Amino acid sequence: MFKDREDAGKKLARALKNYKDKGTLVLGIPRGGAVVGYEVARYLNADFSIVISRKLPFPGNPEFGFGAIAEDGSLFILEEYEELLPRVLVDKIVEEQKAEIIRRILALRKGEGLPEIKGRTVILVDDGIAMGSTLRAAIFLCKNKHAQKIIAASPVSGEGMDKELLDIVDEAVILEKPAFFKAVAQGYQDWRDVSDEEVAGIIKKWKIYAKNLEL
Repeated sequence: MFKDREDAGKKLARALKNYKDKGTLVLGIPRGGAVVGYEVARYLNADFSIVISRKLPFPGNPEFGFGAIAEDGSLFILEEYEELLPRVLVDKIVEEQKAEIIRRILALRKGEGLPEIKGRTVILVDDGIAMGSTLRAAIFLCKNKHAQKIIAASPVSGEGMDKELLDIVDEAVILEKPAFFKAVAQGYQDWRDVSDEEVAGIIKKWKIYAKNLEL
């Protein structure tokens, strides 16, 4: 479907062209969403940053998440697991992910806070949506910070995800929704892990780009 995340970002940006030159804020969800979000922000002539949202890994199966937490403490837990997992265990996992969020803010944004969200149109971008937990936690962060309008945007997800998201966002833009969707990697020819260093480099590159626009 997409050559790589850069290709996906450029195609997603065109689907969001109605927000071009509108003072929109694009927030990528790292790591992969930072790559896609950068391309979206450039095309839209928008502001850009990253928002940290961490999966809550299921005990004994860290690849599976039972929820997520965003950097302001906004918490999303899948309904079927709210009563299944002991509260003390959930609290322990949440605290572990809060520590990782702090580490990532320092490593990726060099400790800088988020841009102003209140009263703004915010486009939340990820490189793909599987369960959607990290995206939902980031959506709740934007709601808590009183965004005027929230758009969830991604190159690929399973069928029906856009309809699910419309319960909590104003708009959902997803380019590809394959019928037999199992993993985000299905949407990409070139799928690789994105490093902290690459995300930090994207933020640095954006600052140089934005500064040059001001000159």
